[in-house]
Amino acid sequence: MALSIFTPSCTGMSAQSQALETVSTNIANLRTTGYKVSETMFYTLLGSQPIVKGNQSGLSSSHTDIDGVGYYNRNLIDTQGVVTSTGNNYDVAINGTGNAFFMVKDGEDVYYTRAGDFETRTVDGKTYLITSGGLRVQGFPALEDGGFGTTPADIEIISPETIPPTATTEMSITANVPADETSSSYALTVYGEQYDGRTMNMKFDKVEGQNNIWDVSFVIEDGTVTTAEPVEVLFDGNGQLVTPKNIDINIAWEDGTSQTVNIDISNMTQYAGDNELTNVTQDGMQSGRFSKSWIDENGVVQAVYSNGKTFNNAKLTLVGFTAPNNLYPVSGTLFEAYPDAGESTYLETSGLIQSQALESSTANVEEEFSTMMIVQRAYSLNATAFTTSDEMLQELVNLKT
Repeated sequence: MALSIFTPSCTGMSAQSQALETVSTNIANLRTTGYKVSETMFYTLLGSQPIVKGNQSGLSSSHTDIDGVGYYNRNLIDTQGVVTSTGNNYDVAINGTGNAFFMVKDGEDVYYTRAGDFETRTVDGKTYLITSGGLRVQGFPALEDGGFGTTPADIEIISPETIPPTATTEMSITANVPADETSSSYALTVYGEQYDGRTMNMKFDKVEGQNNIWDVSFVIEDGTVTTAEPVEVLFDGNGQLVTPKNIDINIAWEDGTSQTVNIDISNMTQYAGDNELTNVTQDGMQSGRFSKSWIDENGVVQAVYSNGKTFNNAKLTLVGFTAPNNLYPVSGTLFEAYPDAGESTYLETSGLIQSQALESSTANVEEEFSTMMIVQRAYSLNATAFTTSDEMLQELVNLKT
């Protein structure tokens, strides 16, 4: 029984040693991206071994003795760290909630992390998005229809050096046809599947004997333009277009391809003066050369091209949990999901992603040093209690001898 007087101070020193280790780990990770602090919690070992007194006299007691202190670590995983811009294309931060995590894999093992300092690695001719520790980042693969799949997979970075032109299918023209002239032409740029912009002349010829009716014809380089029937354009006496509002043309290219283009001319006018072409819009686009690959504000991993077009690879998989603080830390900034973490849910990335940025560690140097001072003082007091107990026990021994 005499040795039991050392139990409170021994367990106290052990608990404070663990607390100091936790503080040291937090301080060591002040600059670790996505790091979540832990704190050591204490509880009394009250009644861990119930003691019954006075058996020989027939007296008993349900009172349980305080027998030291126990400890455990609590992980503050759902705490949001400060997000700072980096300018790096593959850096990405989750901003707005602490309960959202990137999904990463090491072979078949699945982990979760808040550290978005991603990079690329080429394996067997394929380039993957990986964590700084080499784990493959998971995402929903891009589909041909512009959407994304529903099953996470390794994100493969695909960035063709060039992408072909986007064929023109619609065009809108704002221009004036000179009322005091007999003909007028307009140079329009049209894109084909294999043609990186060709000039098409749209010509207006005034119908003989008519002031407000024009025959319209088209000529294009490297191809032939046809219409379903001859096109006559009618303006009223105030110079406003009457009919038709749209012209459908078919372009047959010399390489055998063809396309249909709908031309909206409803904004054309007929006034005396210049044949001013004030505005042309269309859905066609020239070919593009690879510009950069990055993760955008919606969590989409994509390639960007010189013509402004993008090529999507995948969308980052974000996962939330019912009890995120019960995720189990395994190493660095990685967590595993056990049943205690509750159900997992895929989260929509929109509004939660900040591109070219990273989430900082949640460790705070002032708080950690303050805690360290308290821990140091508590350890010193337990050590003093241990020394005092030792001196008392030695005095007892001396008295008996």
